[in-house]
Amino acid sequence: MLRTLVGYAILAVIGYFALKLLFGLLGFAITMLINLVVLAAIGFLLYALLKLISPDLARRVHETISGRQRPAA
Repeated sequence: MLRTLVGYAILAVIGYFALKLLFGLLGFAITMLINLVVLAAIGFLLYALLKLISPDLARRVHETISGRQRPAA
């Protein structure tokens, strides 16, 4: 009986640390995802503002990022 109780206690301690590690890594992943979404939103807003202010420059930025070549003038 004592051996079973000690076994459950050890299992509980191992489970506690495993869950702590899992939720710690999950929290880190969620934080990184939120940061990525915020940075993407900032980039989109800056591009939209650039498109309103200077459509030609926004087109050149889009072509530079997408890797397409402009036709020679």
